[in-house]
Amino acid sequence: MIGPDAETAEPLSEADLAGALGQTLEAVRRALEGVRPGPEVREIGVVRSVGRGTARIDGLSSARADEVIRLSGGVDALVFNLDPDEVGVILLGDEERVEAGTEAHATGRTLRVPVGEELLGRIVDGLGRPLDGKPSLRSTRERPVESPAPGILQRGPVRVPLQTGLKVVDALVPVGRGQRELIVGDRQTGKTSIATDAIVNQRDGDVVCIYCAVGQRSSSVAGVVGELGRTNALRHTIVVVAAGEDPPGLQFVAPYAAMAMAEDFMAQGKDVLVVYDDLTRHARAYRELSLLLRRPPGREGYPGDIFHVHARLLERSTRMREAHGGGSITTLPIVETQAGNLAAYIPTNLISITDGQIYLSPDLFRRGVLPAVDVGRSVSRVGGAAQLPAYRAVVRDLRVAYAQFQELEVFSRFATQLDEETRRTLERGRRVREVLKQEERALLDVAEQISVLLAATDGVFDRVPLEHMEEAQEDVRARVGERLPDLCRHIRSGGELTPEREAALREVALEAVAPWIVEALD
Repeated sequence: MIGPDAETAEPLSEADLAGALGQTLEAVRRALEGVRPGPEVREIGVVRSVGRGTARIDGLSSARADEVIRLSGGVDALVFNLDPDEVGVILLGDEERVEAGTEAHATGRTLRVPVGEELLGRIVDGLGRPLDGKPSLRSTRERPVESPAPGILQRGPVRVPLQTGLKVVDALVPVGRGQRELIVGDRQTGKTSIATDAIVNQRDGDVVCIYCAVGQRSSSVAGVVGELGRTNALRHTIVVVAAGEDPPGLQFVAPYAAMAMAEDFMAQGKDVLVVYDDLTRHARAYRELSLLLRRPPGREGYPGDIFHVHARLLERSTRMREAHGGGSITTLPIVETQAGNLAAYIPTNLISITDGQIYLSPDLFRRGVLPAVDVGRSVSRVGGAAQLPAYRAVVRDLRVAYAQFQELEVFSRFATQLDEETRRTLERGRRVREVLKQEERALLDVAEQISVLLAATDGVFDRVPLEHMEEAQEDVRARVGERLPDLCRHIRSGGELTPEREAALREVALEAVAPWIVEALD
């Protein structure tokens, strides 16, 4: 016995020693039970060259496509090219930690990311690692970033609307849960603002949101995150960030990681909204990786499979049938154009993949018509099927009438005299345009939108001066909410807008704008 009392303690007997030894041997036997030691064969490769976010490895002849490769520098890589004498990989970490001669070995697994409700309110990178300085994620569930899209028999019709809170979108370019609606326009025309408004509008609902920033400046992403925090929308949102200064490999996998996180919620029967900001930079990152690894370039330098890269991502967005959970993933991918050129390669690809587009006009933006949605060039292929019945009654002729007004306004600039009917059409069109204007985060619920849209289409605002349109709209919304609360609840619940209810809304709207009409006549 060893210790301060060793001299006074009695020595152990042989029987005690034998018993203690027997217990130790039994514990070792139980620990080794089931262990079958044997030789392990592991293929070791060697990095031969390192480029901008890529590397070439010799000696991994058994590597498979999209397999994760572990480099001795602690950096993971993803198999990208399978050439006869080498493997081309894209690095998912800092390339400065990798150099020629670094050992590499295959892991036998595909890339996976953590999923689950623990990610809500968090900011993570393309691999699901926290970027917000909060404690690390304790989620034990993971999903592969690449997975096949649901089959056609698993998909259900898109019938439930996803309200954005924006009059021009909800009325004229409706978005349904399970739809893929492209947001397209030149830079600095408000694309991110529309997507952010759609996320903010879900803060009191049941829709989980994911904002995926690809190739954006860190300051821009911080601005979006700050806005989500101020509007209390961050608590139901996951922010996935692959900034412009991150490796192109992370920029490439980030949208797929965001989709994997969304699919986990959809499997639970929940509705998810995913924003990709933006896929133009995602395509550029893929082009950079492809050219560095010597893939043949095609149009505009993009590899031939660029269409498949985006199609296999967006096709995973759908609405599932009730027998398969009933969840949905709605995507709002953003794409940037140059000088309004919708015929460019990436925009045309995405337009053909998605179910419609919201086109933001730089001309409308310069004129202060915000959101700068060009109604004539925007379309929703789901249409009224994913729209509340009240909208269908109010905006029945609004799209065509507004498009005609825009054309007539252009031609009227060259006319010296206009007939009375043309003047009335122009005056009403200008007021409809004022009604469709909306400031950032000034989101409206369904009943408020219906009340002002009905007033505009029925000519209630025709004699209100343009400079007082904003005040008149506020009065209409307030008066309708105060005088017709039951009708407002009926509209929000998806009820029909009968002629009698339309007449009641029109009467209250006329009362609300009466003071502004009197002021105009004075």
